[in-house]
Amino acid sequence: MTAALGLYQRLEGLPLPWHPTTKPIPFIVYGAASAVGAYVVKLAQLSNIHPLICIAGRATPFVEGLVDKSKGDVILDYREGDDKLVSAMKSAVDKAGGKVEYAFDAVSEHGSFENICKVLDQKTGQITLVLPKQDYSAIPSSIKHSVTMVGQVHADMDQNQSQKEAGNKTGDQDFGYVMFRFFGRGLQEGWFRGHPQEVVPGGLAGISGALKNLKDGKASAVKYVFRLDETEGVERYRTN
Repeated sequence: MTAALGLYQRLEGLPLPWHPTTKPIPFIVYGAASAVGAYVVKLAQLSNIHPLICIAGRATPFVEGLVDKSKGDVILDYREGDDKLVSAMKSAVDKAGGKVEYAFDAVSEHGSFENICKVLDQKTGQITLVLPKQDYSAIPSSIKHSVTMVGQVHADMDQNQSQKEAGNKTGDQDFGYVMFRFFGRGLQEGWFRGHPQEVVPGGLAGISGALKNLKDGKASAVKYVFRLDETEGVERYRTN
């Protein structure tokens, strides 16, 4: 839902999946192997948004299975360093027509948005980010930026001041209502899939090891799942 909210509610002008575009729309996805980034790529495919300029690292093979290179999609490796990455992004933009106006930063730190803004159109560019309360002052004032927080789909209109001030009768909550059902239908019919999962042995006892993997950067393109029933001693807390 974070991916959908950012794509269709925070970035202005992108086509919804049930009304896909028929013209090229170059689009940057930074952190394409993350859960949010991967869903951005999947939704962009449904909206026929191409070419996609995807930024990934160790999980590049996973992203390879999401993109459509026949439509100009490319995957760039951030591990080569900022200078080489920005150069490769500029080259990809040139091949895409010389202008890119949309970016979804699913990382929002470690220089990600600074790199994006070096290639995003300085007059009409839009970028949405996922980390609140960050210092985004490095983003040029001419580039429209927003922060996507999935909690907004659960907020009443009265809590969403910007939508209220605009006089909107519907907003993020209604968008979430529609998209949750859209996702359910896609999962049921098989044209939409979830993120790869890995079951961690030992139930809750496996949390510390999983957190260490996350901290050490060993978890890539995967969501960890913990089965409570596998936790040692859990039977003592069962109630009939």
